[in-house]
Amino acid sequence: MNKIEIIGLGAGDLDQLPLGIYKKLCDLNKSVHVRTLDHPVVQALQAEGVSFHSFDTIYEEEEQFTHVYHRIAAIILEKAKIEQVIYAVPGHPMLAEKTVQILLDSECEVEIIGGSSYLDDLFTALKIDPIDGFQFLDATSFKRQDVNYHNHLVFSQVYDQMIASEVKLTLLEDLPADYPITIIDAVGSVREKIVEVPLEELDRTFDVSNLTSIYVPPAPEHLLHHTFTNLRQVIHTLRGPGGCPWDQKQTHESLREYAIEEVYELIDAIDQQDDEGIIEELGDVLLQVMLHSQIGEDEGYFTIDDVIQNLTEKMIYRHPHVFQNESVSNADEVVKNWEQLKKAEKGETRVSALDGIAKHLPSLARAYQLQKRAAKVGFDWHSLQGVYDKLQEELEEFKVAIQKGRAHEQEKEFGDILFVLANIARYYKINPEVALHHTNEKFILRFSYMEQALKKRQRSIQEVTLEEMNGLWEEAKEKE
Repeated sequence: MNKIEIIGLGAGDLDQLPLGIYKKLCDLNKSVHVRTLDHPVVQALQAEGVSFHSFDTIYEEEEQFTHVYHRIAAIILEKAKIEQVIYAVPGHPMLAEKTVQILLDSECEVEIIGGSSYLDDLFTALKIDPIDGFQFLDATSFKRQDVNYHNHLVFSQVYDQMIASEVKLTLLEDLPADYPITIIDAVGSVREKIVEVPLEELDRTFDVSNLTSIYVPPAPEHLLHHTFTNLRQVIHTLRGPGGCPWDQKQTHESLREYAIEEVYELIDAIDQQDDEGIIEELGDVLLQVMLHSQIGEDEGYFTIDDVIQNLTEKMIYRHPHVFQNESVSNADEVVKNWEQLKKAEKGETRVSALDGIAKHLPSLARAYQLQKRAAKVGFDWHSLQGVYDKLQEELEEFKVAIQKGRAHEQEKEFGDILFVLANIARYYKINPEVALHHTNEKFILRFSYMEQALKKRQRSIQEVTLEEMNGLWEEAKEKE
């Protein structure tokens, strides 16, 4: 295969083109392959008799830029089988040129010949120093999570209004609509144009071209309070020197009660379908994660990075039907695979099938989990009727314990009743802890209705009869 010479045409007009490259192109007696004719240097060289063969039609034929670049590279490689190829690109071949990267990854010999990057002119025009932190992004393929708003941001490849609109919509996820951004076109050339506009006007006030870039200045900290990096820094500051005395003295053990409390408050917000409450309570749960992770970092045992890595790798490993080629037919099969993968991942054999159930679960929830685990190894009733028979048996034993007047026996037998009820809940896929929580809330609502109704009548709940209470209770039920 013949050699491919790749020439950079620079970022601006013909005056910026190095003399050696200018002479090389003018002395050619064959056509130069060029990614696009839409460049001032190409137009000037055409006027001087240089012949170009462009790939502009491929842009019209393909919907995705990735396909465009691979098709161009494939054509050039095919030409190189026959003759030496000269391929010209805007700017510098090693800056934002995907076709060049594809060619460099091929087995063909590739030589990079000159070309000036527009970055020097860009930094000069914007009066910024990239040493402060600089990020260069392809506007056609970047993702929101790629963007570091602490840096100077430059988006290249802003070929048209649609790309400019996509950049705007992504940035609006993190920045306010009036955030100032700068549009730069043909920087360093006689056609240079620089306009500062509010972010929301990005795709409305400027005709973009293939020489257009977008500059976003570093965002102030108060605009980044929604980012994980800032949250981590806040927690680090609270625990660090000069931080909060309360946060500084916390340990894994002292925070246990708060973790339990925050989860229950989250459940309350979910039950109330309170979106604002869910946001707040999820934040409080996340705070517990961050505090425990910062304690781990302060003590030198682990960091939040370890927590995130462990979770990410676990999710990928336990979802082979998503991240690999394995297939599943339904959610039940997903759960089955999850449990098998979990066992293999742990690399251990439990002494008991009941091992691993949290000891600090509320007793009703723990009973539910114990019976689920036992049922998985076959220790289960053949039919639901057997469970109901068992419930009746336990009720009779409880009555006997009451008749004998033995408090300890009564407690034991009543626990047996609750245990059987948890098993019935399992059969119907009802979480008994959640079910009882709903009933508690319903009771509070109805009882509060009685109290309010009596208050309007200027009466106390202590002075009314049970029959009156029952009547108000039924009223409360009808209003639900």
